[in-house]
Amino acid sequence: MAETISTQRDARRPGDGALAWLANSWRILHISAALLALALSPRSYRRAHRDTIAYLLVTACAPNLLWSFLLSALISLVIIRIVVVTAVSYGLSQYALEMLIRVLVLELIPLAAVLLVALRVAVPPAAQIAALRRDGSHGPQSLDPEVLRRNALPLALATMFAVLLLAIVNCVIAAVLSYLSVHGFTLGALASFTRTFGRVFDPTVSLLFAVKTLLFSLAVGLLPVASVLVDRSPHRPRASVQLQAMVRLLYVVLLIEGVSLVGNYA
Repeated sequence: MAETISTQRDARRPGDGALAWLANSWRILHISAALLALALSPRSYRRAHRDTIAYLLVTACAPNLLWSFLLSALISLVIIRIVVVTAVSYGLSQYALEMLIRVLVLELIPLAAVLLVALRVAVPPAAQIAALRRDGSHGPQSLDPEVLRRNALPLALATMFAVLLLAIVNCVIAAVLSYLSVHGFTLGALASFTRTFGRVFDPTVSLLFAVKTLLFSLAVGLLPVASVLVDRSPHRPRASVQLQAMVRLLYVVLLIEGVSLVGNYA
């Protein structure tokens, strides 16, 4: 009898885990939608909140511009060298620039910006919100709109803006380095480069790229904060909270990137 009860209990565990995962995912989506609605509300930008939002915008973007520049330049130079040498060795040098634009500007550099902002801007402050919940500063009332405007929304807005800014800056850097590596320090090939860039970024690809970057910014801005706000385990260590928020974010980022790849190349 005891073995039968134990077997039934073990059989229920996978279903219980799936239901708990679905319930948690629904709560995260609910909090994310609430933060997005608050971000679109004019009340969220009154004088009482503007100073905090402006401060977080500066602290999220300014210290990371140098790191973002160095990271994107390093990634770009390594991949540019590999692609150019490979293309020349196979007699396909005329396709090298188009391949660089597709690989760097369209795919890798936005992902690098997302990961940098997530690791340096989004996840650590989100874990601080979880610490406030453990201290009792955030209880059930933490989902009140005013509490969200004061504590969670400024971080979400700063993170979303940082993703957009760094992705745009890094893509420009990658495009400039690609041009210089292929054509050198000359303006004579600018017309050819512009035609190649326009051929890659046709209207459909441009729309998909803009939507993908916007979804990246929403995911990095909303998911880490929403993840810690729905956490029902107030005694978990801070590193565990950070890791769980990062894993959830990576799932969503990979899903967005996968859908973008299907849209671009299917």
